[in-house]
Amino acid sequence: MAAAGVLIRDAVAEDAALILRLIRELAIYEKAESSVQTDEAGIRDSLFGDGAKARALICEAEGQPIGYAVYFYNYSTWLGRNGIYLEDLYVSPASRGSGAGKALLQYIARQAVAEGCGRFEWSVLDWNTPAIDFYEAMGARPQSEWTVYRLEGDALKAFAERA
Repeated sequence: MAAAGVLIRDAVAEDAALILRLIRELAIYEKAESSVQTDEAGIRDSLFGDGAKARALICEAEGQPIGYAVYFYNYSTWLGRNGIYLEDLYVSPASRGSGAGKALLQYIARQAVAEGCGRFEWSVLDWNTPAIDFYEAMGARPQSEWTVYRLEGDALKAFAERA
């Protein structure tokens, strides 16, 4: 899909190293670089291996990668329909303001509509004012009545093993 001078394409297994590089750039921006624990093989297996549950898009301008998105399908019992959850949206700093982020979001939104999804949602860090302003300008609204909870690492293992 071409929009705003960019090309959006489905990522392929050969993009694993690129996706990992972009994930690291995003983690640095989000002040969480040390949280990236995966490697190229992990990206390849989780996004492109048998049974992969998530999908990735690459955004290019003039043949060069400038961003990516990773998303997966979720489900709303209240709507009785699938939705799409955006895990990552990232555009390189030099390409911000070019329309690439909007093009990636519209690409996924169009897919959600075409597939009859009831929602398209994501999370944003509360200090990321540029992203919040961008999302609200598109018509997205925060869901402030919900609080995200997470079990991970040792806490997840310990809870899973409790009798």
